[in-house]
Parts: sequence; structure tokens; C-alpha cells
Amino acid sequence: MPLSPRLSLYIGRQFLGVLLATLVIIMALILLFDTIELLRRSASKPDATLGVVLQAALLKLPNMVHKVLPFIVMIGAMFTFWRLTRHHELTVMRACGISIWQVLAPVVLVVLALGVFNVTVFNPFAAATYSRYERLENAELTAGSGPMSLTGGGLWLREDHRGGRAVIHAGDVWQEDMQLQLRHASIFLLNGDNRFRKRIEAKRGRLHDGTIRLQGVTEYAPGTPAQKRDSMRLSTSLTLSRIQENYASPATVSFWDLPGFIRFFEEAGFSAHRHRLHLQRLIASPFLLCAMTVVGAIFFVGLSARRGGLLWRTVGGITAGFVVYFFSQIVEALGLSATLPVWLAAWSTPAVTAMLAAATLFHLEDG
Repeated sequence: MPLSPRLSLYIGRQFLGVLLATLVIIMALILLFDTIELLRRSASKPDATLGVVLQAALLKLPNMVHKVLPFIVMIGAMFTFWRLTRHHELTVMRACGISIWQVLAPVVLVVLALGVFNVTVFNPFAAATYSRYERLENAELTAGSGPMSLTGGGLWLREDHRGGRAVIHAGDVWQEDMQLQLRHASIFLLNGDNRFRKRIEAKRGRLHDGTIRLQGVTEYAPGTPAQKRDSMRLSTSLTLSRIQENYASPATVSFWDLPGFIRFFEEAGFSAHRHRLHLQRLIASPFLLCAMTVVGAIFFVGLSARRGGLLWRTVGGITAGFVVYFFSQIVEALGLSATLPVWLAAWSTPAVTAMLAAATLFHLEDG
């Protein structure tokens, strides 16, 4: 018996309502725990007021929701099918000859649309807010050396330097062997109270072994004439590996900007392996959401709905969710270490999860 459009709309509306309620509850919990953690980390910072901490927690929230969305979808599917089973609606549908796959179809379609929206619309918003969170965290909540970014406008670095700070900008950057080559470099040296002390302009430079070696140097300081030098060395705590790890975390780059971001860095000689993996995982994420929907349905339909109580089925679903999470983390680590190809590391979790969930549901449906 084909599923009527009205019944499909009813099931989809039931799932969407449960999903929104689950989303609000989990967002509130994330915000609460993030606020507590940020308050703990910023306890020794006099400038980190409660308002700053709340602002940081709110800026971080979209990225956290983006990460836990598969589990939100799974929990929403679990409680949707529990409600349908509890009110005997699922039993009546099955008695009318409607298969569980027909019941699942409108839910999967809603999740697929949500996954596409999450990647194309919500992800750019989450990336922008997380980038602002990282800047706020560095400026107000931590004592790190500062954010480092590399964009189409060149390289920007900031670090602690001899009791003050140094801000480094280079118009062009590229990597040769284990050295970072700079062209049209500007270095701004600040005192401990962030007052300008000196500016250094250089035609070329290179970063190697904890030293920035500059050529064609001109120094500018307040109250003194410009001084020209053939070369200069500045000590630094920056290294090539540190820059590669921190120039821009994948979470701060939107889905639409990632292809150009990857192309720019690879043309500059940098490795964009992390960003390639992140892009593939974003593309695969709608399919992972669909797979997690089937995982959630397993514990509340078919034979499993008549065995045990709500508590044990809920525990089983959450356990399955954690198994998927740990598997995805292991596969991601293998992908980051280049043990697995990028495409395999990104697509193996949704593929394996979908196949195992479908096989289990076939067994419950057909015995």
C-alpha cells in the first residue's frame, strides 16, 4: 500500500516538531556547559567579564550545534518513532500493509533537506561566528600568542615578543623545503601596553629555525628618521609547523570558501590536507544524518519496540550513537595522518553506518 501524501506530511511534521524540541534542549545544555567552562578558563583574566564569557559562548554555539547535529537527528528519530509506537499509530500503519521503509521515507527526506541546509546555509554562519569566537577567546580569555591567519591578502601573524607583541604581515608567502619565504614583509613591534614602538619593512624574508631573516630592511620609529639596513634577524617562537597547524582552522572557513581556500594554499606550497578532509566531510554530512535517522529508528520499530522498556532502548540508541562517534574520530585521525585517502576517511562513516543500520532494519522488518 503506497503511503498517502497526507500521512507522509503528518509523519514529517511529527518528526520536525520533536527535532526542534531536541535541538532547543541540547543547545541550552551546550550553552550552559560552555559558559561554565569558559568561566573556569578565564577566572584569572580581569577583562573577562560575564558579558564577554556569554558572548564567547554564544559565538561558539553554532559550531557546536553543527558538530552534534547527527546525534540531535538520531535522538529526534528515536523519540518520533517512540511516540508513533506508544500511540499505536505505527502498529496501525503496519497492519495496513505499510512497510517501515515507507514510514521512514518522509523522515529521511526531511533530514536530507536539513543536511543540505546545514552545509550550504548554516555552515557559513557557524564558520563566521566561530572565527569571531577564536579572536575573542585569544584577546580576552586566554594568554596565547594570538591568532594566525593566511588568506588571499597574505600572511598575518601575532606573537609575544620581548615583553610586548609583534604583528607580522607578508604580502606573498610560499614554502621552500622547510623554510617559509616572505615578500613585502611588515613587522609592527608593540610595547606591553600595546603602544606602537617600531615598524620594520623588508623586501624579502624567510622564517627558519626560530629566526626571521630579513633583507632590504627599513626601520621606522617615532621621533627618529628612517634607518635602512641590508639585512636583519629577529628571534621568534613561530615555526613552519606551527603556522601550518594554526593558519586557519577548517571550522572557521565556510563551505563555499573552502575550494578557493584550498587552491590558494596549495599554490603557495602549503598542505591543505585538513581542509580537504573537512570539505569532504561536509559534503558527506547529509548522508550521515540520514544514516543516523535509520540508527535511531532501529530501537523503536519492529521487534525491538516490543522488547524491553523505554530506558533500555534509549540506552541502546545512545550507545550506538557513541560507537558511531568514536568510529568517525578514529577514521578522521587516520585521514589526517594520510593513512587513509581523504575521500575514504570522509565517506566511510556514513557508508558503514548506513549499511549496518539498513541491514539491522531489514532483519527486524523481514526476520
